[in-house]
Amino acid sequence: MSADQTTLAFDWSCRVFAENGCGFPSPGLHSFIFKPMFSVGGYDFDKPMLLAIITSLVVVGFFWSAFSKAKVVPGKLQMVGEAGYDFVRRGIVYETLGKREGEKYVPLMVSIFFFVWIMNLWSIIPVAQFPVTSIIAYPAAMAAIVYVTWMVLTFKKHGFAGGFKNLTGYDKSLGPVLPLVVVIEFFSNVLVRPFTHAVRLFANMFAGHLLLVMFTVASWYLMNSWLVAAGAVSFVMAMVMILFELFVQAVQAYVFVLLACSYVQGALAEHH
Repeated sequence: MSADQTTLAFDWSCRVFAENGCGFPSPGLHSFIFKPMFSVGGYDFDKPMLLAIITSLVVVGFFWSAFSKAKVVPGKLQMVGEAGYDFVRRGIVYETLGKREGEKYVPLMVSIFFFVWIMNLWSIIPVAQFPVTSIIAYPAAMAAIVYVTWMVLTFKKHGFAGGFKNLTGYDKSLGPVLPLVVVIEFFSNVLVRPFTHAVRLFANMFAGHLLLVMFTVASWYLMNSWLVAAGAVSFVMAMVMILFELFVQAVQAYVFVLLACSYVQGALAEHH
């Protein structure tokens, strides 16, 4: 869809019983398409790209400010940073990998958690109002980092033959069904896992943003007519969706990191 079509899809003069005959400007795929905002070195930057860059700066800037001059008696910013760091370390990494094995992966998992969470959080921030992870490329890139880490650890830990057994569930005791199990496990682990890892985050944020946009636009559309009561109901639903999205955004960041830890745990586990 072109930029002109995107603009026409949201004709803000539309309302119930409008003389121009236009209908409800329903959200759709055009809600996820943005014109380039500026170009640098021949590369165009649109709104999601800019928000992703800002997310990186926010995460790095926050933890740098919180821990660059860490004190025994922490200040408010350091306390918040320690609480966030400790939540991921103890609540996700240690619970999945254990303290001994998990400690070395804490920085990676903390970075992924807060990067994903802030990208989700833009959905309800005024002016931004868009979850970056609702564009499949961003969850796919994060999932690719986890996938590469998982594969490297698997073959580093077990060697080529052992890594293959680890990924395919190879076990001679399975007898005649062994070839079928190997094919299914290989397909599931090597091909399906990274896909579902990315799509789970993308689909939840895509659907949530679509619902939020629908109720927000419907509120304006109905209140700009005689159907004020219906518009009020839609507005209440928009507020409910915002609160629900706050919950989903945090849960999706948690689940994404939890799955990443489970993949690392599987890579480090001894094959039997």
